Amino acid sequence: MFHALRFLVSAALLALPVACASAGKTPAATATPPAYDAALAERLGADDLGMRSYVLAILKTGPQDAAITDKDQRAELFAGHFSNMGRLAEDGKLVLAGPLGGEDGRRGLFILNTAYIATAQEWVASDPTIEAGIFTVDYSKYYGSAALMQVNEVHAKIQKKGIGE
Repeated sequence: MFHALRFLVSAALLALPVACASAGKTPAATATPPAYDAALAERLGADDLGMRSYVLAILKTGPQDAAITDKDQRAELFAGHFSNMGRLAEDGKLVLAGPLGGEDGRRGLFILNTAYIATAQEWVASDPTIEAGIFTVDYSKYYGSAALMQVNEVHAKIQKKGIGE
């Protein structure tokens, strides 16, 4: 998928002069040059396309989810789950997280600040809900905008309440 995305982006960039020429315009006349910030791109780990590699982790319903029915135990496990996510985010390891709708057992996602699945597995293994078998995790390499690295910083500025408040 990574190579297919790069191919599509490259193909789109190569097609730009042709599309502009067919409209009677030159590429320079059709768009304002972007305000490229080399220091920001370097800080976020961006490549020339403004992208970078991550690992996508999909949390799925685990084999012990239905078996763990004690409300206090579940509350404690999920408190640990949110605490673990907070720690990973503070450490710069968790870029983005959120719940999913449950279709096909998919319950949540993490985007992790690493290009290596083995590293992501180490980071996520410390989650109490995963250790307890409430969730299992499927991992995949993901190539996306380096701007995702700013999500936690921006989110902290717009969040009125913490989870569980």
